[in-house]
Amino acid sequence: MIRLLYFASLRDRLGSSGEELALPENVGDIAGLKALLARRGDTWSEVFAEDELVLAAVNQEMAQPETAITDGDEIGFFPPVTGG
Repeated sequence: MIRLLYFASLRDRLGSSGEELALPENVGDIAGLKALLARRGDTWSEVFAEDELVLAAVNQEMAQPETAITDGDEIGFFPPVTGG
């Protein structure tokens, strides 16, 4: 199982702050996980569309699309942050 956390506007759009998910054998990185979540359809496909910028962290460290994920990981997704 992996723990998914959704922050800020993603939490609002998805109507969830997080969930636990059994990691499918064919999903081994952030890009694969985002594609899996996008296949849920509706808002999920909008939030995790390939052309949408959604940042990720694995075990509280910033991650890239190719960052590996394994059972027991905590993955956080959040929108880009702007400052001023």
